[in-house]
Amino acid sequence: MKDIPIPYVRANQAGMVLFVLLAVVFQLPVLIVALWAIQVLGLWQGVRANLIVQLAAPLLRQRIAGAPTESPELQRFNNSIVVGLLTLSLISFWISPGGWIGYLFAGMVALAALAAICGFCVGCFLYYQLKRQRR
Repeated sequence: MKDIPIPYVRANQAGMVLFVLLAVVFQLPVLIVALWAIQVLGLWQGVRANLIVQLAAPLLRQRIAGAPTESPELQRFNNSIVVGLLTLSLISFWISPGGWIGYLFAGMVALAALAAICGFCVGCFLYYQLKRQRR
């Protein structure tokens, strides 16, 4: 499996922040459903199946050559956390439509993605802590 160019990772993170922000501002949990579907497909089929990455790829074409990359294993771990939190968000909306708990779980995804864009990857930190514990 090939390493994933960081511009693709950043585009996906920015997309997550945007989807969650729009969902909260306009009170549209359907945007969380759409984000969940996008992330599940990316987790299942790989980063190239992620709709956010597909839409951003033509804009990033010039930045991909020589760009730093991320490990697919690490990206898959992070994506698993995202899908888990978004699943909890959707379950919360199903149990309590319009409830704030659904937005809380989705907000955790957005905050983690924003932190990663700014330079601190929460999922990466957890991944390396788990790897260290297994030694």
